[in-house]
Amino acid sequence: MSRDRALLERALDRGEQDGGNVEFKERLSRDVHLEGGRRESLAAQLRHRLLSGDGEATYVVGVTDDGGLAGIDPDTFSETMDVLSLLAEEADAHIEDVQTWGINDGLVGVAQVREGGVLETDDEHVVVGTAGHVDHGKSTLVGSLVTGKADDGDGATRAFLDVQPHEVERGLSADLSYAVYGFDDEGPVRVRNPNRKADRADVVQNANRLVSFVDTVGHEPWLRTTIRGLVGQKLDYGLLVVAADDGPTRTTREHLGVLLATDLPTIVAITKTDTVDQQRVDEVEREVERLLREVDKSPLRVSRHGVDAAVDEISERVVPIVETSAITMDGLETLDELFDRLPKTSQDTGEFRMYVDRSYSVTGVGAVASGTVMAGEVEAGDELLIGPMADGRFQEVEVRSIEMHYHRVDKAQAGRIVGIALKGIKESAIERGMVLLPREADPDPVREFEAEVMVLNHPTRIGEGYEPVVHLETIGEAAAFYPENGRLLPGDSGTATVRFKFRPYLVEEGQKFVFREGRSKGVGTVTDVTPME
Repeated sequence: MSRDRALLERALDRGEQDGGNVEFKERLSRDVHLEGGRRESLAAQLRHRLLSGDGEATYVVGVTDDGGLAGIDPDTFSETMDVLSLLAEEADAHIEDVQTWGINDGLVGVAQVREGGVLETDDEHVVVGTAGHVDHGKSTLVGSLVTGKADDGDGATRAFLDVQPHEVERGLSADLSYAVYGFDDEGPVRVRNPNRKADRADVVQNANRLVSFVDTVGHEPWLRTTIRGLVGQKLDYGLLVVAADDGPTRTTREHLGVLLATDLPTIVAITKTDTVDQQRVDEVEREVERLLREVDKSPLRVSRHGVDAAVDEISERVVPIVETSAITMDGLETLDELFDRLPKTSQDTGEFRMYVDRSYSVTGVGAVASGTVMAGEVEAGDELLIGPMADGRFQEVEVRSIEMHYHRVDKAQAGRIVGIALKGIKESAIERGMVLLPREADPDPVREFEAEVMVLNHPTRIGEGYEPVVHLETIGEAAAFYPENGRLLPGDSGTATVRFKFRPYLVEEGQKFVFREGRSKGVGTVTDVTPME
């Protein structure tokens, strides 16, 4: 018997008892169980179960009153979870976790309900994007920060992030990963057991201030993924790592270029200082300072000027530098203090908007779109649009539920990294680069736009029809460039018409983007758009 199936069997064995915290339900529907006095009666029943279980109740769904496994279809199961969530809200509680099993061509689920309302997040949730060369210690540094645990020298703490099994085995990150820790009045609130998603949810629930990390990819073949992480998230700060035993590399320069091209205030962490002597650390720090000055930035050594100066002066122009080691934990207290004190930089303006970064399907819930809320806020039950589809249309959907770092929330604001379960669309129809908007919005799909561009690196000239990949928000699409004067040389700035090669997206004036093709790279800002006819 699987561990998960054992959870179901234990709930069935305990059964419904007058003084117990287990409740059997075959199904719950809006039309029947939320009408008249049924809602108040069922909410009172839930409160009774919570009191019996010292604040926790277990609802087994898809079973008969005597515990027989009936199974219900996925749509009915989703509606049941929606109704149970509303009943929990009525009882000042929330659904903490749901597990499902396939039974008789249907679903049976166990929902854990916990006393207390869903999380209310603060407006100072800071989101940090990491960057740097492969093996320079990005994931290890973040892992040690969020847990407070020293690394063992073999990258053990990098496994504390959301990484795939093959990444752990190879010791290389191949996709974006995420981590979170926070602060309360007594200091850092860290993840106790990173292998348990509930512990990460506890941090989100208990901290007064949250810091989320979007950990990108250092290996050069995955530069596209790194750009997606830095451009497609609503970041407040960048964290660029440079290993003391290696120093700045070409990848370091490329990642720094992307960070600074997006006007993102950035901190540089010199990592692995335990592996070399202080003379080498000073030498690498001087190399980083020269690199920053080459791009008209002012380096600020935190060891010399202090944390107060770094907090006061960090900007698009001033870049603090911190010496760190994930093994000795040197410098991590400095980063803690910086992340605790640094102000949020991204602004919550306008109506809700979220570009889709990932999509997946959850049994009993359906399609889930994840990404960073770029503006406004979204609540469970909201009616939205998603698109554009390949033909330019937008599809109507409804928000079933919202989850942030494994914690179910009733709403999410700008800057939050969330997964939104959607009713009205199949997961196979959702693509990265699509956008979620309020249903009353009137978005225009865009296939072509005008932009001011700067060529950072190119072996020859960029002529008409040049086709790099454009990274705008979470969009990563081949596009043809048509420079205003027919060509652009390395170092040139100018105007160009840009046309997506395969399909339309939602593009707006003022958005920044990065384009690349091989070692050719550049940045741009959208100045005008041409809606599809």
